[in-house]
Amino acid sequence: MSNGIFYEKADEHLRRIQTAESVFLPISREAFEKLYLSPKTPTVVSDLRKKVANPTPIALLGFLLASTPNACITMGWGGAGGNGAAIIPVFIFFGGFVQVLGAIGEWMIGNTFSCVLFFTYGAFWLAQGAGMMPFFATGTHLSPTGNFLEGQKSPMYDASLGFFFVCMTVITFIYMIGSIRTNICLLSTLVMLVIAFGLLAGTHFALSYGNVTLAEKVQMAAGAFSFALCIPVWWIFMTQILEAVDFPISLPVGDLSTVVPGRSQRAAKGEVEP
Repeated sequence: MSNGIFYEKADEHLRRIQTAESVFLPISREAFEKLYLSPKTPTVVSDLRKKVANPTPIALLGFLLASTPNACITMGWGGAGGNGAAIIPVFIFFGGFVQVLGAIGEWMIGNTFSCVLFFTYGAFWLAQGAGMMPFFATGTHLSPTGNFLEGQKSPMYDASLGFFFVCMTVITFIYMIGSIRTNICLLSTLVMLVIAFGLLAGTHFALSYGNVTLAEKVQMAAGAFSFALCIPVWWIFMTQILEAVDFPISLPVGDLSTVVPGRSQRAAKGEVEP
């Protein structure tokens, strides 16, 4: 067999086992929403989508493996507790590094919305994990003895951390507005994440005022919303894995891109000036 025939047959074999994101290009708007969690816009055209793997499930994996156990810990299920101190490496490597890698992949193929989401929450988990490590000494300056764990129990520490969660609530609310043009699963996730961050802010403010009983109740509610928001993310993750292997069953995610037409779509119909 000549080299030319060999390479031709090898190329034909490889084409048969391409993943769905390659097979479907150019893909429909609904399939795009399902694979990339970003509104499909005519201004973004990237050939890299034909050459590299879909980074979205990578970032979703990191988010899920950090958020799901943390939600259970926040609610104290099975005797869990300690603000997740037992899984600090999970926060850093899965919640942080894996999401950041996924965000870089989204940036490379031109998905701005997904890129910003994963960079935000990847950095959040890195901060969560780092804040619990002695090396970063987050509570040292708030303790008269210089003990960072003692400083983390001070009212000033909780009040300061509460404002961070307020900012996370605000930025997630902005993302939630943007997700109205993606799909129902992502929108519902961000709605519940807004509530969860707001409740976590309330937890720390309650602790700063010494109201431990209220803080425990609010924290329990925050854990419940955190757990609930993971459910649609698991669904999206499973959907994308099935799409990646061209599984015969396609799971719906509730495409919203046609429900709320974009500016470019309206301009194409002559409803607005381009």
